[in-house]
Amino acid sequence: MTILSTSQVVLFQPSERIDSQTGIDFQEKMSQIIPNANQLWVIDLAKVNFMDSTGLVPLVNGLKAARQNGCRLVLCNVQTPVRLVLELTQLDSVFEIYNSYEDAVLTASDSSDASPEKATALTGTF
Repeated sequence: MTILSTSQVVLFQPSERIDSQTGIDFQEKMSQIIPNANQLWVIDLAKVNFMDSTGLVPLVNGLKAARQNGCRLVLCNVQTPVRLVLELTQLDSVFEIYNSYEDAVLTASDSSDASPEKATALTGTF
């Protein structure tokens, strides 16, 4: 997980699979961060090549928590297998989906101070 603290952007970068077990781990990581108003949560799915229906749970719960706290949650770099799951469940119409992290942050910066240039990162993966 990567946290971009200066710009009010929180970047989550799960890798390989989001299924029943890794979904639980992902949900726990997300729940450790309290969404703040006007914050942007970006879930970068570039490294995720598999997601089943149980993998949707942390995404939907994260979206719910973000919205309840006045925060935006967006997805980016969605790979074809994951996009198919989102389309089949019609969640592609619920989530804001961007082609890249930069697109997500630049779109958000139109309404906030989010900027990839101003960010400092603490990085890690899960």
